[in-house]
Amino acid sequence: MGNLLRVLTKDDSTKNYDAYVDFENAQPTEKEIDVWTQVNEVLLCSNSILADMASYHGAAEEIRLAISFPQNQEHQENAWAAVYPMVLKLKEFYEFSISLENVIPTLLRELCSSNMTSRQHLETQQALFKQFAEILDFVLKFDDYKMTTPAIQNDFSYYRRTVSRQRMTNEDGEAGETEVSNETANRMSLFYAHATPMLKMLSDTTTKFVTQVRHPTHRHSSYSSSSFVPFLRMGNHGGRGNLQLFSHSVFEFYFILSFLYIIY
Repeated sequence: MGNLLRVLTKDDSTKNYDAYVDFENAQPTEKEIDVWTQVNEVLLCSNSILADMASYHGAAEEIRLAISFPQNQEHQENAWAAVYPMVLKLKEFYEFSISLENVIPTLLRELCSSNMTSRQHLETQQALFKQFAEILDFVLKFDDYKMTTPAIQNDFSYYRRTVSRQRMTNEDGEAGETEVSNETANRMSLFYAHATPMLKMLSDTTTKFVTQVRHPTHRHSSYSSSSFVPFLRMGNHGGRGNLQLFSHSVFEFYFILSFLYIIY
């Protein structure tokens, strides 16, 4: 399903323009294909990540028994056997966020380039706009699962406490065999400490991008003047959503866009 986009331009704010953006069937053009391919390689894993998040069951019972009976070696082993695979999954999710973080600036750079007007971007880069919508869709779904799955932080907290005890117990001060380095575990801890970690990553990445393009060396660019901030009113109008866009700065455009849920 496409979206009807009403663009009020800076030069002629009294005149309305309709641009049809076919989010459902958009295919990359020759000019888009390089960036589209780079982003698509990352997004190919998004559905499996969401499926794993949806089925994340945690190890609450095993952890409860291990904590209740600290001298029972069997309970300790059962808890570790249940938690460790979960932590490897959490590591996979975290690493995927890094992959997204690496490609988002490339995508934004294409969608915000100053060599085209906002209207031209919308009309000629529909496949890239669709990819950004897919990223937003993934981010919000992932964070929804995160907020409704307290087992994620419980499992990781137990894992870190167990690894810490192993380091204190071992003479060499090292933990037992693990595929998660201490540095990675620290970063994962910071990542999952946020209620919405993927949205935090997206917001930080977008803010960093905007800060860079607003650097004085970019003072001749037309980002601020030609970009626009969307006020979204999603509704059914002949099977299409109505997205009204008003001229504004690129910062506000992407900051607010990061919080929009684009429905296909």
